[in-house]
Amino acid sequence: MHSTASVSRLSWWLSFLAVIGLACASARGPSLSGASAGEESDERVVAKEATSTLQRAQHLARLGAARWHAEGTRGRGVKVAILDSGFRGWRDQLGKSLPAQVTARSFRKDGSFEARDSQHGILCAEVVHALAPDAELLFANWEADEPESFVEAVRWARDQGAKVMTCSVIMPSFSDGEGGGPVHEALTHALAAEGGHEGALCFASAGNTAERHWAGRYRAGRAGCHEWEPGQSDNVLTPWGDERVSVELCCGAGAAYDVTVLDRDTATEAAHSFAKDHASQSCTRLRFNPAPGHTYAVRVRLARGEPGSFHLVALHSGLGTTTAKGSVAFPADGPEVVAVGAVDRDGHRASYSSCGPNSARPKPDLVAPVPFPGLSRAKPFSGTSAASPQAAGAAALLWSRHLDWSAERVRTVLQTSARDLGPVGHDCETGYGMVYLP
Repeated sequence: MHSTASVSRLSWWLSFLAVIGLACASARGPSLSGASAGEESDERVVAKEATSTLQRAQHLARLGAARWHAEGTRGRGVKVAILDSGFRGWRDQLGKSLPAQVTARSFRKDGSFEARDSQHGILCAEVVHALAPDAELLFANWEADEPESFVEAVRWARDQGAKVMTCSVIMPSFSDGEGGGPVHEALTHALAAEGGHEGALCFASAGNTAERHWAGRYRAGRAGCHEWEPGQSDNVLTPWGDERVSVELCCGAGAAYDVTVLDRDTATEAAHSFAKDHASQSCTRLRFNPAPGHTYAVRVRLARGEPGSFHLVALHSGLGTTTAKGSVAFPADGPEVVAVGAVDRDGHRASYSSCGPNSARPKPDLVAPVPFPGLSRAKPFSGTSAASPQAAGAAALLWSRHLDWSAERVRTVLQTSARDLGPVGHDCETGYGMVYLP
């Protein structure tokens, strides 16, 4: 007589081999006898699709999800909200890479759900759907410069019954850089069990800014500006192209800093931003359109208060002097959110994947392997953006099997079942380990 564990392993392998068999059969396709050049091209397309299907099956097996699918657990009874800014063309994927039906709501001022020419949110949703194909999906976007609209989107998802949420968009200036501030407080209340709602679990990408982030204490140099290193008051900023560059600084209450970006090619000021104070944090954000081929420099000056520690992040550009430590960005830096970083197929942290610590709770919490083989496009989905929805999909499977579990229990099980990758226990690069379903 087989033990329960043996039967479980057998059913998983049979399911996995069946997927491989279907993929290989699709790859072989019909006989090439008498086929025209056009038909051969069609077969190459079929072969690519079969390869993607096989790669996805292998990826799901690595997370432990294929075994759960074979046992009949596929996310039924759980709603998952994808919070993102890029849903252009989402209806075209309904019934394909997405479920046949999706509930969508915009929290932008203009009410536009497809304002940005981006499919980023669709790719995140595809990952969740691959792991939890029977889960219901909700889509929501928000006003980029208004944190209140982000919290409103979270509340809406809760009101719709979402137990799981995933966000792969970072907004550094919504936080003090250490998991605190008024937006985190509001987010904690929005996710908590209250008002007849059970607690929800929010996952977020740790961020791809480990190599574009600086954190440390303010050190005034001779010119009155912060020195990134002894004698260096300019931090070189290199735009990646013609896309708009954003430089964001955040810190706790007690100090405020002004940020200036200089064009090194023309020796002129490209942008300047004055600090904005809140009750428990200070933030400074500036944006500018770079000139083709130009390089820039970031300068920080204490505007008021007592100097302390701060975080600075460069988006859509490279930063010359950086620190990976503490680079996890909002919303993942908050203790109420599960931060998910990225590792490669060998379990090594991706060089760009943000590191902790950032809050009273260890960060990141988990990591997931990237790239994720999608079916909606030829290029696999990578970055920590692809990591967060994998953890969210795993949570949906856990919750669909144990609908009476609390959010904290689901979080704890994911941490304890994760495959430890670094030093024993939690570490600031790979958290508790790689997402793996027990």
